[in-house]
Amino acid sequence: MENGMNLQEVKSAKDAEAFLKAPLAIYKNDAFWVRPMDNDVNAVFDVKKNKYFRHGEAIRWILMDDSGKCIGRVAAFINQKSAKTFEQPTGGMGFFECINDKKAAFILFDACHKWLQERGMEAMDGPINFGEKDRWWGLMIDGYSEPTYCMNYNLPYYKDLFDAYGFKTYYEQYCYHLPVNCVIPEKYQEKADRIKQNPAYTCEHIRKNELEKFTEDFLTIYNKAWGKHAGFKEMELPQAKAIMRSIKPIMEENLLWFTYYNGEPIGFFIMLPELNKIIRHLNGKMNNWGKLKFLWYRWRGVCDKTFGVIFGIIPEHQGKGVEGFIIMSAAEVIQKENRYKDLEMTWIGDFNPKMIHLVESLGATRCKTYATMRKLFDENKPFARAEIIK
Repeated sequence: MENGMNLQEVKSAKDAEAFLKAPLAIYKNDAFWVRPMDNDVNAVFDVKKNKYFRHGEAIRWILMDDSGKCIGRVAAFINQKSAKTFEQPTGGMGFFECINDKKAAFILFDACHKWLQERGMEAMDGPINFGEKDRWWGLMIDGYSEPTYCMNYNLPYYKDLFDAYGFKTYYEQYCYHLPVNCVIPEKYQEKADRIKQNPAYTCEHIRKNELEKFTEDFLTIYNKAWGKHAGFKEMELPQAKAIMRSIKPIMEENLLWFTYYNGEPIGFFIMLPELNKIIRHLNGKMNNWGKLKFLWYRWRGVCDKTFGVIFGIIPEHQGKGVEGFIIMSAAEVIQKENRYKDLEMTWIGDFNPKMIHLVESLGATRCKTYATMRKLFDENKPFARAEIIK
């Protein structure tokens, strides 16, 4: 018990339920917050479902006030494969929710700090995920509006709590909005036409009946495009398979595009339907009733937005017009279908100026900003932001 507050490790099913429900009172009157699916959050902390437990560990806490009401939650975790790729061993914290109270927030932050330090860590990043970067990663600091599914949403005062504890911005992540039926700038059409004249280049959308082949192509491109960058560890095939399995239920073939040079994978543009307009009606539950509601709302066509999960071209083919080729190939199909009104391109790091230039040159406008924060345990150590991709 500290300051009339009681920090409890999540050990029982009752504790786990309290962890899930901790945000409900905080966002009760917030129009933008969408309750995530309970199963998706629980899966992060399930050793049978989350492959990161093979090379890591995690812990959760809930914070109760003196009346027994849950007023906060947090998780801490170590991914041994990436922890030592930084200048100092770095763990993670995430799934942070808290009332607007600095003492409460510091109790939660301190718990993560102590647990990580006891395991040899010298810093912690947060709020991040015990898993891939495309989920639950970063603190929303600008453009407060409904997030895409599995992206964090938080109230503005959260940034003040992180700042007060000594977290600093390690890098920012941007989201961009673009109307699906916008006119693609002529230079991209010119680039696409130029590439099309070279039969060595091909572009195609994914086919579910060949998912294993496209999974291997995804892995090849990801590792060549990001594997050597600080903070990004090369992906292994089991991880790539897990990602593809997780998105398969909502995957639409015409939204996932791959480009090749002489049959070798060199780029991808991965988009998915944005489901939060449905998820907000399910109250976190995908039981039989939840499944019926999901199908009903999807049939009604409330999903009129898609989001770009990831776009990448391997270094050897950057600056040659391949980006225009893949963008125009996708646009020709998606615009003709007239199914989606909006595209939100998510998770573009400030360390990736080439990608920022690409989306802005398309006419996209920045709509949200997230910050991945870092707290060095030795406050006398110099702080450095993430390296720029060149």
